[in-house]
Amino acid sequence: MSTSQSTELDPPAHVELKHVRMRYGNRDVLQNVELSIPHGRIAVAIGGSGAGKTTLLRVLIGLQKPTAGQVLIDGTNIAQASAEELRQVRAKCGMVFQYSALLDSLTVFENVSLPLREHERLSVRDTRDRVSEMLAAVGLEGTEERYPAELSGGMRKRVGLARALIRRPSLMVYDEPASGLDPLTAERVDELILQTRERFGVTSLVISHSMTQALRIADQLHVLDHGQIVAAGDPRVLCDQAGSLAAQFFEASQLPPPRESHRS
Repeated sequence: MSTSQSTELDPPAHVELKHVRMRYGNRDVLQNVELSIPHGRIAVAIGGSGAGKTTLLRVLIGLQKPTAGQVLIDGTNIAQASAEELRQVRAKCGMVFQYSALLDSLTVFENVSLPLREHERLSVRDTRDRVSEMLAAVGLEGTEERYPAELSGGMRKRVGLARALIRRPSLMVYDEPASGLDPLTAERVDELILQTRERFGVTSLVISHSMTQALRIADQLHVLDHGQIVAAGDPRVLCDQAGSLAAQFFEASQLPPPRESHRS
């Protein structure tokens, strides 16, 4: 099993999974998964249906405890953390859901401010200022009083991102952020993920099935197959390995030859 290799230029690991196994009954959904994401990097976990992507996400954000192994975020093993330790780690994490998960009965302002109202004690003015700041960051100034039904799919994704950023997390997790979007809107969402990293310095894990997205945004690619990470590294290098699963995803996507990394 391949794992991404750090270099002397890499910052310390922000997220590490060590020998993680997730078993349901007599079936292993994750098998000996090892993954390391340095601070400020964007990692994309890609795989087909049933590869284990959703389970990986749930384990990483502490919604499920693995059967075995360690899940380290800033050095804290959340697989064995107390309720208070887990709460503190989750406060540093932002989550963008596959279909935005906005509450239709709430306005944009109410959706974005919900984490603040649940977890922090801010004045009305400070809350409004924070919401305005986040909406401006995602290009949605002036939408505070609109409802989700009045927004396009891409705008709902951006509202979901603003809500995830409202508590200023250091780690962002995206669940299929381009799912259900047309190619142009999906590209804009990818640009937003890159801009979010550049502006806020967050570490990002993107769960995806899109090689197009991986090539646009990933510093490192982790390829899942039947619950195992079968390859990890620079997506352009992996796509060039004849016969590899990454190359098969690339070929099936009918993409032009990979361009140089967005970090070059």
